[in-house]
Amino acid sequence: MRTSHFLLAALTAASVATSPFAVAQNGYQAPIVKSIDVQYAGPATISKQRILANMRTAVGRPYSDLAVEEDIRNLYATGNIANVRIFGEPQQDGIRVIVVVQTKSVVKEVRLQGVTQVKTKALRKLLLTKPKEQLSEANLEADRQKILDYYVERGFKDTKVDVTVTSDDRTNSAIVTYNVTEGGRTVVTRIRFEGAEHFKAKELRKVIKTSTRNILSFITKAGRLQNDQLAEDVNALREFYLNKGYLDVQVGEPQIEREGGSEKVVLIFPVKEGKQYHVNTVTVEGTQVLTAEEVKKALRMGPGAVYSPAGLEQDIRAIQDIYGSRGYIDVQIIPETVSAGPQLQNVTYRIDEGVQSYVNRVNISGNTRTKDKVIRRELAVAPGEVYNSVRVDASRERLRNLNYFDRVDIFPSDTLIPGRKDLNVVVTEKRTGSLNFGAGFSSIDSLIGFVEVTQSNFDITNWPRFTGGGQRFRTRLQYGAKRRDFVISLTEPYFLDYQLAVGGELYYHDADYLSAVYNQRNYGFNIFTRKAINQFMSWRLDYRLEAVELYDIDRDASEEIKSQAGKWIKSQITPSFVYDTRDSVFLTRKGTRAELALYFSGLGGNVKTYGFSLEASHYIHLPWDTILTLNGEVSVISGYGGRDVPIFDRLYLGGANNLRGFNFRDVSPKDENDDPIGGNTLARITVEYTFPIVDRVRGAVFYDAGIVNAKSYDFGTSHMASDAGIGVRLDLPIGPVRIDYGIPIQKGYNSGSGGKFNFNIGYQF
Repeated sequence: MRTSHFLLAALTAASVATSPFAVAQNGYQAPIVKSIDVQYAGPATISKQRILANMRTAVGRPYSDLAVEEDIRNLYATGNIANVRIFGEPQQDGIRVIVVVQTKSVVKEVRLQGVTQVKTKALRKLLLTKPKEQLSEANLEADRQKILDYYVERGFKDTKVDVTVTSDDRTNSAIVTYNVTEGGRTVVTRIRFEGAEHFKAKELRKVIKTSTRNILSFITKAGRLQNDQLAEDVNALREFYLNKGYLDVQVGEPQIEREGGSEKVVLIFPVKEGKQYHVNTVTVEGTQVLTAEEVKKALRMGPGAVYSPAGLEQDIRAIQDIYGSRGYIDVQIIPETVSAGPQLQNVTYRIDEGVQSYVNRVNISGNTRTKDKVIRRELAVAPGEVYNSVRVDASRERLRNLNYFDRVDIFPSDTLIPGRKDLNVVVTEKRTGSLNFGAGFSSIDSLIGFVEVTQSNFDITNWPRFTGGGQRFRTRLQYGAKRRDFVISLTEPYFLDYQLAVGGELYYHDADYLSAVYNQRNYGFNIFTRKAINQFMSWRLDYRLEAVELYDIDRDASEEIKSQAGKWIKSQITPSFVYDTRDSVFLTRKGTRAELALYFSGLGGNVKTYGFSLEASHYIHLPWDTILTLNGEVSVISGYGGRDVPIFDRLYLGGANNLRGFNFRDVSPKDENDDPIGGNTLARITVEYTFPIVDRVRGAVFYDAGIVNAKSYDFGTSHMASDAGIGVRLDLPIGPVRIDYGIPIQKGYNSGSGGKFNFNIGYQF
């Protein structure tokens, strides 16, 4: 049927070419189109109206060969036409136009054959070819490449993908089949750097992101080969060498060697290091405000130092900072380097200092919720002061650290007054409130769930939005197998616009895990004030008024524990001092944190105690990103006025946060039933060494030792407890995971044996 249509078309076209109408095109008036007949070679999957809409040729218009040619192009351009022919027949005093079309097949089904190593559902999401849509050759090829890329990205380097189309002329439909021949998953087992002499392979492997397979590859995806990543690795290696002074370095295309006939491969990076370049001389020209020697003191890349492009950029920034700190923010620095012999460079900095600038106005924009004063109080420069670029940079960081904004831009602009610059602060706000639901598990308090509402940019006076004032608000409700808690807190970091934090909280805590023979309930409020002394030091003053109840005491508990039953009222004041130089509060690599707290109870209530607590940690960053942590604590508490220290205020050790080889609170003086009753003196030390295993995974070895004695200021070691152990620190997508296993060495008050697992798993969603 299809053949007869196109034969008829060819014969008719020939007749038209010899007809009088053909002559009319060469000198006579063109005939008028009297009708257009659309005929289908196969099923009519496209309406006649859509076909005519894409044609210039129309009833009532003169017939034109040029128009017909354009019509054919337009119909093919729709992407729905497989074949088309247009020709004319004489009709009275005009012409009849016949359009014969064969439409593209409609996709009936898309099949994926040979897929076993990946999920077909994931592949189908990639495909452009879908059932009930027109078949497209371009889409078929694009889909084939997408499937292939998907496999290659997951380490299946030898995968092949073919596509076949099975057509049904009767229904003008097609079944598309992607035939996948899955190769074995290519796994990187070793990485070599051929030609690398000046750096160890271990150091170079840290530069690239491609890594070898390990026991956690199913999570970290380590060991996979990705072409895009290999290209990035080559650039990273080249950048590394350049920054180390090897300006002639060449990093070739990575090579892959199979280990026998297996899918295991060795990844090889060919490297030609060349020679290391050094600085011969450094010259500074154009200085007036500063001397050349003052500028040179700020430079790291002096004579004899390794020369690198990164070092040059770093020194340019250092010069900009030293001038910018004096208000010369328009300083221009032009570096020049000249060869001074083999692998030697003479460096010259030509400086145009400009003029000193002062702050004219501070313009703030972009803050629709946050009050201007919240932003202004974080700025380290003010109108009338020298435009100190270093302080401006510090201001930018302080605003970013508020975590109120997605973006913070601070820049100067010229004014009509010479030497005066406006300081422009442009912010892009983000959501600062959150509603979190979470769950967690630990070896101490078992399974627990919570709901928490926080707003870090709270404003108690801004009803009903309650945002924009820079206050911190938090409320948390959690319920678990061994605890029930409710907390609501509010902090004003700038009380009465002074750099003085004031805050408070209401709380309710009900715990079953503190003791095996009683439950404890605490509820009340705490108010505090906090003031920074300098960049690293601050003081804080707390006042707490709470009720403490001991209830559900076991019938077999000792008389000492039973005597603690009932409600206690504690009114306590606690001044404290903090010294903190840590580089990060999350994964600390270096720095020190120390806190001294003094506490006194007895300003009302029936708890009469006083004491102190001193805890300090020091972090040492060692080679290969290993970290040595030294932690110690000393605490003493005493009663007065004829009162003993209640059991809930006494001191304990044991558990995940101190002596990890022992049960929670089990390092303590005990009663006749061997139940912990706490002591009045505590001292402990912890030494921990952590090391990277793979990305997001660190190992740990540790030693803990400590004492808890019944009497105040009794530091005797007759009941010393100690342990040693190993641990793992995981930074997973579900949240942080910490696992420790400790084995007691000195048992203190304990007679048991064996080690203890302590672990914490927690996440928010």
